[in-house]
Amino acid sequence: MNRFLLPIFLLIGLQSAFAQQSTISGTVTNPDGSPIEFVNVVLKEINSGAVTDQNGNYSITTFTPGRYTLISSFVGYQSAERKINIQENEHLKINFTLKDDALQMDEITVTYTQKNKFHRDSSFIVSKLPLKDIENPQVYNSIPKTILKEQVVTNMNDALKNATGVTRLWESTGRGGDGAEFYSMRGFSVQPTLVNGMPAINNAGLDPANVESIDIIKGPSGTLFGSPVISYGGLINITTKQPYESFGGSINYITGSNGLNRIATDVNTKISEQAFARVNMAYNKQNSFQDAGFSESFFIAPSFKFQPSEKLTFLLNTEFLQSESANNPMLFLNRGAELSYDNINVFQDAYSRSFNSNDLTIRNPSFGLQAQALYEISDNWTSQTVVSRSNTKAKGFYHYLWDLTDGESFARYISKRNSETNTTDIQQNFLGDFKIGGLRNRIVIGLDYFNSELTDNSSAYVQNGTINIQTQEDTGILTQAGTDALLEESYSGINSASNEVMSAYISNVINITPALSAMASVRLDRFGGKPSIYSGEEIEQQYAVSPKFGIVYQVLQDKLSVFGNYMNGFSNVAPQQVANADGSNPRLKTFDPENANQYEGGIKSNFFNNRVSATASYYHITVANRLMTDPENINNSIQGGEVVSKGYELSLTANPVNGLNLIAGYSNNESEVTKDYEASGYLGLRPEEAGPAELINFWASYSIPDGDFKGLGLGFGGNIASEYKTLNRAGTGTFTLPAYQIFNASLSYSTFQYDVILKVNNIMDEQYFSGWSTVTPQNLRNYSLSLNFKF
Repeated sequence: MNRFLLPIFLLIGLQSAFAQQSTISGTVTNPDGSPIEFVNVVLKEINSGAVTDQNGNYSITTFTPGRYTLISSFVGYQSAERKINIQENEHLKINFTLKDDALQMDEITVTYTQKNKFHRDSSFIVSKLPLKDIENPQVYNSIPKTILKEQVVTNMNDALKNATGVTRLWESTGRGGDGAEFYSMRGFSVQPTLVNGMPAINNAGLDPANVESIDIIKGPSGTLFGSPVISYGGLINITTKQPYESFGGSINYITGSNGLNRIATDVNTKISEQAFARVNMAYNKQNSFQDAGFSESFFIAPSFKFQPSEKLTFLLNTEFLQSESANNPMLFLNRGAELSYDNINVFQDAYSRSFNSNDLTIRNPSFGLQAQALYEISDNWTSQTVVSRSNTKAKGFYHYLWDLTDGESFARYISKRNSETNTTDIQQNFLGDFKIGGLRNRIVIGLDYFNSELTDNSSAYVQNGTINIQTQEDTGILTQAGTDALLEESYSGINSASNEVMSAYISNVINITPALSAMASVRLDRFGGKPSIYSGEEIEQQYAVSPKFGIVYQVLQDKLSVFGNYMNGFSNVAPQQVANADGSNPRLKTFDPENANQYEGGIKSNFFNNRVSATASYYHITVANRLMTDPENINNSIQGGEVVSKGYELSLTANPVNGLNLIAGYSNNESEVTKDYEASGYLGLRPEEAGPAELINFWASYSIPDGDFKGLGLGFGGNIASEYKTLNRAGTGTFTLPAYQIFNASLSYSTFQYDVILKVNNIMDEQYFSGWSTVTPQNLRNYSLSLNFKF
């Protein structure tokens, strides 16, 4: 592990040359206090400066003390200037508040007090445009790193418990293609497949060490993101930490229940006047709460920023993950026979049994790279060029337990996986902000190329013993050597496939009046690929058009808006093997893309200078053109299936008084299969991927703002879910997972230089389950202690 520590020590060593220099730093915000990203802050006389990060922060450190003109500028906002006189070794803080349109810049503040620290506005990723939440007709939640730190989050599942209407269906299996965790959102399954708005596929759980924020984008967003990464319910995007222009960082150690040990570092430094570097790193080891199972990973994410001129900025983000885990097998209820279980009792009796050993592990090395160039073409146009690559592998054992329908027996099926997935995505965006006929237009015009290749060299699945869920007896071979011998002659050959999508899109937001704006967007995709690379057979090219419309009226400027949207999503349907009713004439049949259409309306509010931000919306999603069995030929597939999902959501972040911060959400979803082949058993029922119909999340924290006990804090929150039909088919029956209420609490003490946080999860030690035609026990009461040192 020493070789991974070298970049950290190099960055710390480079800092020593700059430790005694003068600095100018601060924050650039909108009039409502929202941070603005990508703002140029420059010392006019020497043409040297910085670009703001996602939090609107900038820092300038290399210059000769003296008198300067500090300029802050960004497309769509009025530039601002301030005359300064900085002395040697002085640390000057200058904050700018930029006003847009024709307003004059006359407000410059030199102090800043953070309010509503759980609220993050103006996420560029959501619309690929610098829109504030209150003027964006789409609904999204952003989870900032401040919540992750306060809640001692060490995994993505705990992080996403802060998102309205999101719950986990499947834990990570590690297998190739779909090994990452699955979540349910607005009635549809979704995986975290975006990093900084670009596709990034992985086969395991993500490490939160490099997370600046997590953006949960609601609804079918095919217009801006395309079919390879969308879910009809929404998207999950990870925005990573970026280099800034001064030295700083932190060292964090977390220990806790189930053998948890985690150490993470975040180090940023200036390399030269124009180059900056940041390294985030984490080592994490934890056992399962059950009798076997563990995960161990090492993660490192070097990132660089190079600014050769005031107009041009290069960003490079990389992530390397080495992970090994013994993932406990999921219990699958039999989907093809009548259910032999009618309640959860038998699974509760085996709650602590993993039916696994720490010898059956799988490794999931992953790599991600994103290179970005931002160039200010003119005062009205900016170019954004992005190249993204990801590679993820699955090497090791994957097994699952399959219900044998006798009320007690599950067969273990196991395979030795050996697969690799590579993705490439190239985007060219042009962002404009200009007026036509007195109407302000904010526009993005983009081209997108996506390619993915999957190679699978795994063994076949072989039965490895039987488990009696009643007596918990296991006849399987749970050693690596024994399992290897069992699989010795089960090689299934090399399987591979490729997918290629070329796209063009345009999205424009027009301010008809200062209070009324409209969004119009459209995307054209061309699909291609090969179901098997080695066969040379190519999929017939397909085309899909995805429109998007939205309207926002600000009843109170920057405080209260009503909105409505129409959004479209689509999914390319893979060719299927079909035949005549008697089995003759087997052939490969291609299909048109599926389509999802959403209509949504609601209100957004932002009162008391960002202290109270809330969103309430109602949505209706129809997914049409789904594959279904041909009623007249069981060996044929046709398109005509339909699913309807509708519901409403409420989200709130608030800072009602100094020191008190709240985040909360409520969702209610109704989903139904409205068209399908009746014998399939889904017609008229709630889809199994829809998750619980009702979800509540909340977290409240109070930190004493002043006095003798300043920095002492308390936190309390939890997640509540209604019962969930994990298996729901007419031919098999319905198996329901019980409703649950999980509560968590924390005690903390924070100073300028260090934080100490004690966190307790699942205070009541409640047994509860997740699943997707499966029954998976979730973690019992556990503790974690976080020690964080800042420099």
